[in-house]
Amino acid sequence: MAEQAPVLTIDGPGGAGKGTISSLMAQTLGWHLLDSGALYRLTAHAAAKHQVALDDEPALAKLAEQLDVAFPVEHGAPMTLLEGEDVGRAIRTETAGERASQVAALPAVRSALLQRQRDFRQAPGLVADGRDMGTVVFRDAPVKIFLTASAEERARRRHLQLQEAGVDASLSSLLEEIQARDARDTQREVAPLKPADDAITLDTTRLSIPEVVDWMTELLTKKGIASGV
Repeated sequence: MAEQAPVLTIDGPGGAGKGTISSLMAQTLGWHLLDSGALYRLTAHAAAKHQVALDDEPALAKLAEQLDVAFPVEHGAPMTLLEGEDVGRAIRTETAGERASQVAALPAVRSALLQRQRDFRQAPGLVADGRDMGTVVFRDAPVKIFLTASAEERARRRHLQLQEAGVDASLSSLLEEIQARDARDTQREVAPLKPADDAITLDTTRLSIPEVVDWMTELLTKKGIASGV
């Protein structure tokens, strides 16, 4: 049953590597993946599409409840569909991230998306990537990880990603945006960004992606959750 499926929660600030690590862990374990941040980005994107103001909390909550989204995988690559349109690239811009952070600070929106996130919990297991997966959404998860890295390193990583995508961006501006988003996420009244009391914090500032994946896989194996991986 869904409530019995194990969950690995991976929380942390933007740029700590949650998305990449969560995707790789889901592939390694053969589990389902929940990118909770995408749901907030999609809500913000839908708001712009339907001309809903980001401070209209009731309208945004209604939009979140009725969000027509799907995450199919085609040719080995995941897609992000909103009302049938692939918006995967559009919701990954810095502007989209800022808008998502604003939307995520609204209690009614978070409440509207809560059950939708919990519905992703299905056998054989779920890797849940976000900012409140371990503290709010899956409090009973057997393994909770809080990934972090210095703001400077996270800005450097984002800058490199944008350069590789052919997008011109200012490193100093990216650092300011990350610091502003951190402040908003940690200081919001509902589900602020913080490690769960029983979470293990891992600083990825000086760690490579394979090192983090190996560390998590070993941890799950030791706990008897990922035996045979």
